Amino acid sequence: MVIAVRTVLGDVAPGELGVTDAHDHLFFHSPQLPGRELADAAAARAELDAFRAAGGRSVVQWTPYGLGRRAADLPLLSRAAGVHLVCATGLHQAVHYDQEELAALRGRLAEVFVSELTTGIGPSGVRAGLVKVAGGFHGLDAHARWTMRAAAEAHHATGAPVAVHLELGTAALDVLDLLCGESEMPPHRVILGHLNRFPDPVVQREAARSGCYLAFDGPSRTHHATDWRMPEAVRALAEAGFGHRLLLGGDTVVAGARSVDGGPGMPYLLRRLRPRLAAELGTELVDRILTDNPAAAFATDWR
Repeated sequence: MVIAVRTVLGDVAPGELGVTDAHDHLFFHSPQLPGRELADAAAARAELDAFRAAGGRSVVQWTPYGLGRRAADLPLLSRAAGVHLVCATGLHQAVHYDQEELAALRGRLAEVFVSELTTGIGPSGVRAGLVKVAGGFHGLDAHARWTMRAAAEAHHATGAPVAVHLELGTAALDVLDLLCGESEMPPHRVILGHLNRFPDPVVQREAARSGCYLAFDGPSRTHHATDWRMPEAVRALAEAGFGHRLLLGGDTVVAGARSVDGGPGMPYLLRRLRPRLAAELGTELVDRILTDNPAAAFATDWR
């Protein structure tokens, strides 16, 4: 059995990832964000260069099926920038898709996920390294349940980790009930995103206690608690014995948020957030969160 992280250039040993942005986007477009698409390959390259210059070595892109992943561009960018890239399959919330497109996936969603994890994404041949799905606001609608069941089926077929967008950070326990309870996924193969957007320490501890990974991703936008409560939340989880279950990411989703376009972008994670957390938690723990934890979260015994 070989444990590996599936990057766009092939499987690599987990220890090769180095400092990792565990949740971000190089390309992304959605009808919910008109005119703000991440669609410029040159800007994506510049952003990766800036991230590497700040000390970054790997980026996990959570952009799923149908939202402009540009999978064929990712190997070229990875080689040129010298940064490992992990690509996602999966499906976002229904509002991001045309209803006819969703209807065409009925009855074969898990099959699509498995194909993109094992054979590759379309003619690019790039294999995805995780499945990304999404919950709803304080609950799971029929679309979320459909996509999550398909994601769990794909996990059981391939071993792939499943990363979950929590809407405004909510419904974490509902997600775990479905994936790890009903669908019998091992918790350590589940990554919950955006926990920082709903800073409830009780929910965070309960989720961590399950054995899943908790991703604190994205600098503050409208939710001002995102930044100033993050160090306290991360410290509390670490002190409770869950430091090995924490991940950090940038979650750049619109063009104006890129550092090369004047936003915080990927380098913010290392330029600003890393020293802030190190002052609270110590350099050793923050280094583990940026290196050891993503290496474990995104590595699996591929089937």
